[in-house]
Amino acid sequence: MSRRVKRPLAKKSERAKSARGGKKVGGRKSAPLPPRSDAKRRGGDGEFGSRRHPEARGGSYAEPRRATASSFEARKKEHAPQDDAASKPAAPLPAKVQTVIVTADENNMRVDRFLEHRFPGLSFSHIQRIVRKGELRINGKRADSKDRLEEGQSVRIPPLKLDAPKVAHVSEAQQKTLDALKAMTLYEDADVMVLNKPAGLAVQGGSGMTRHVDQMLEAMRDAKGQKPRLVHRLDRETSGCLLIAKTRFAASALTGAFRHRSARKIYWALVAGVPKPKQGRISTYLAKEENEEESIMRIAAHGDEGASHAVTYYAVVETSAQKLAWVSLKPVTGRTHQLRAHMAHIDHAIVGDPKYFNKENWQLPGGIQNRLHLLARRIVIPHPRGGVIDATAPLPPHMLQSWNLLGLEADRFDPIEHAPEE
Repeated sequence: MSRRVKRPLAKKSERAKSARGGKKVGGRKSAPLPPRSDAKRRGGDGEFGSRRHPEARGGSYAEPRRATASSFEARKKEHAPQDDAASKPAAPLPAKVQTVIVTADENNMRVDRFLEHRFPGLSFSHIQRIVRKGELRINGKRADSKDRLEEGQSVRIPPLKLDAPKVAHVSEAQQKTLDALKAMTLYEDADVMVLNKPAGLAVQGGSGMTRHVDQMLEAMRDAKGQKPRLVHRLDRETSGCLLIAKTRFAASALTGAFRHRSARKIYWALVAGVPKPKQGRISTYLAKEENEEESIMRIAAHGDEGASHAVTYYAVVETSAQKLAWVSLKPVTGRTHQLRAHMAHIDHAIVGDPKYFNKENWQLPGGIQNRLHLLARRIVIPHPRGGVIDATAPLPPHMLQSWNLLGLEADRFDPIEHAPEE
């Protein structure tokens, strides 16, 4: 489930006043509120608020809403800047030499902008070419594309033609990749995507890695050579919400949100035993430890080489006897393997973790798969253009199977929402 939400509506009494012509705020009159849309709205500051998870409202998990091509195009049109030239019907391209007079509206306009204004659809390269060859003349003299025009000047325009549109060829393999990405999509607009990354799919490549999210995004590379960008990471065996920036503008804004800790992330995990107390804060230093076979994050001391401070809040949501616990985790920092290392540090390692689960003589309950039981459940982050992105990922198949076998209720309230921020 996902949505982009804006700021909350005013109180009922204030809305009534607003509907009658607006109310005074800070000494000035505010505009009446627009009609409320069907989408649920939340505070634009990104706070979680006191509410249950989306599936709790319906009693059973609803499939995440997926952005369709038609809705995406509608949003693009809705938010696209309205250019005066684009709003006018395009003038026919001259088939022979013609001379036009610069109007008052076109005074001080650059030559290239003048041509774009007069003949929408004319390519930038074609404009540059006719100017460079001297085919366009102002009062009989050659002009540069950056020259400014004056009202009343005569402009000689040569015959023009539209460039043949380039037909993008999508191979069968690319189409399969695009279909796979679409099936993973929890939220999408012109700037941002949130994918529900399946367990087992790497985010970036490594030795011998042939398929990963970053490589799949190549299929979305546009005509300018730009492709969507990763703005954070998930471990290969961790499933759930993965944020992707589709534009440079969005990448910069979202990276800044992570850097300034404006993003809220909630993870779900199944751990060995029941943590005591049932809610707590884990604060350690973590450093990478390399060996011949693999690298792990070890608990380090302040001042150790390469050590970084890491903070995680946890809360027990439900238990299965005293053998297993469903915990909700909220990382304040974003260190490599932070949640996995922290839960192992308090002796409640995540079930199925091949690197950090080291409890001796511990038997996995029957029917539960020996796979990492860690889900990037939810992400809430300011949208680069205003409002808030709030996406929720469902339990992956192996975790859903475990929840059902243990009788855990996936629609339970998630107490970690109210954890402190620091």
